[in-house]
Amino acid sequence: MSIEKSSNIKCESMRLPSVQLDRIVNVDLYLPPGVQDMRRTSLLLFNDGQDLGRLGLAGILDDLYSRDLLNPLLCVGIHAGEARKMEYGTAGLPDYQGWGQKADAYTRFVFDELVPAIRRRFRAPDFREKVFAGFSLGALSAMDIVWNHPQEFAKAGLFSGSFWWRMKDKNAPGYDEHTDRIMHMEVRKGGYYPWLKFFFECGTEDEQEDRNGNGVIDSIDDTQDLIRELSAKGYDPARDIRYFEIAGGHHDVATWARAMPEFLLWGFGK
Repeated sequence: MSIEKSSNIKCESMRLPSVQLDRIVNVDLYLPPGVQDMRRTSLLLFNDGQDLGRLGLAGILDDLYSRDLLNPLLCVGIHAGEARKMEYGTAGLPDYQGWGQKADAYTRFVFDELVPAIRRRFRAPDFREKVFAGFSLGALSAMDIVWNHPQEFAKAGLFSGSFWWRMKDKNAPGYDEHTDRIMHMEVRKGGYYPWLKFFFECGTEDEQEDRNGNGVIDSIDDTQDLIRELSAKGYDPARDIRYFEIAGGHHDVATWARAMPEFLLWGFGK
């Protein structure tokens, strides 16, 4: 997919041979205008970066920069591969279908191959802060990586996150939402990292499933339950967590495009 063009946003691409993933990873780079020293710039990684062109990210960035609303930001769109359902997930904890078996390798790719390649390309020893975002399964992957490497990140951007990811089929005997949803369990067992911030987006039409019959679709239920787990850890919903629900929003690029300016202003606004 070609990168969307914008008058003031310089877009570049690179093909990164990955030993960890045994494939060429295509990466799109959206550069902040007029920045020479990347140490003043935040690094924002996106899973499912192949969708950022259709989402209109360059135009959204251009608009926010032109109104002087956004701090400098290097956006990196990581294209998913054919094994997306294997590479995305929770590292070391595949779901009950066996998906996510390469999530460990994907995490190593991010830290051992991708971030060093970005630093080399821009001669940047480090960035102002690092943030990871994603859509659907890509959001689950971003949350897992941020949560398990809090020393590396400041924020997570989570659009229509697949937080249903579970160790047992919902119809299996003994299924328990409290113990069988993997990301919720990870948060419950993890520590408290007071610098981390979280942005969650859900659309009211993300899906139709309502496995517990409470009148709330699963994607919203799972997201709000995850927020409750974070709150129980000590994260303040008013200070550390932003929940953005879009009435009529679907599980699609058009809905995520509607949420993107809200996320960028929340995370990087002046």
